[in-house]
Amino acid sequence: MATPETDGTPGRNPNHLKPGDEAAPGTPGTGEDLCPVCGGSGKKNGADCPECEGTGRITQGIGGG
Repeated sequence: MATPETDGTPGRNPNHLKPGDEAAPGTPGTGEDLCPVCGGSGKKNGADCPECEGTGRITQGIGGG
């Protein structure tokens, strides 16, 4: 049986990756940014944005070289 720690439910498992995330939150070399699909609103066509799952934010790689 799934538990809140293992079911991947957004907001319950800190390691849950949303479709728009490039890495898990807190991964070195990454940062939080506004979702490019919904512009940070968390909504797309009146429903939760599928890219950020309604949070308006994604984790992506920053800088580097």
